[in-house]
Amino acid sequence: MLLTSIAEIARGPLVLEPADRRAEQETNTWWLGMAEADRALSAGAVVDAFEPSADAIGARIRATGFRGAATFYVWHDPQAGQLRCSTGSVAADALPFRAAHGVCDDLGPVVEAFLADRAPG
Repeated sequence: MLLTSIAEIARGPLVLEPADRRAEQETNTWWLGMAEADRALSAGAVVDAFEPSADAIGARIRATGFRGAATFYVWHDPQAGQLRCSTGSVAADALPFRAAHGVCDDLGPVVEAFLADRAPG
C-alpha cells in the first residue's frame, strides 16, 4: 500500500507557482501513512520507491519549461506518524518549515524513523 502510494505521487497534480506558495503546498503535499503490512518493508525498499517518483517529478518540471528552483522533499512527521513529501518552487535551503530542521541527501534515516514509529504523537 505504501509503495503504491509513493508511485502515485509521480502522476499526481503538480503546481509550481512561486507567487502562491499556499497553492503549491496544498496541491503538492502528500501524507503517507502505514498499513500493518507496510511494517515489514525495509527502509531500502521505501527509498527505492521514491527514486522513480522523484525522477518523474523532475522530468515533469523540466517539461513545463519552469526555470526557477524546485525541490522535491520528504520528511517524517512523528507527531502524525506519517511520511510526508512535497514539491515546491524553492531551493533546498529555503524549505517552508517553521520548526528547526536539517536538510540531508540520504533519505534512509528519515524512512527508518518512520518505519520504526510505533506510537505517533
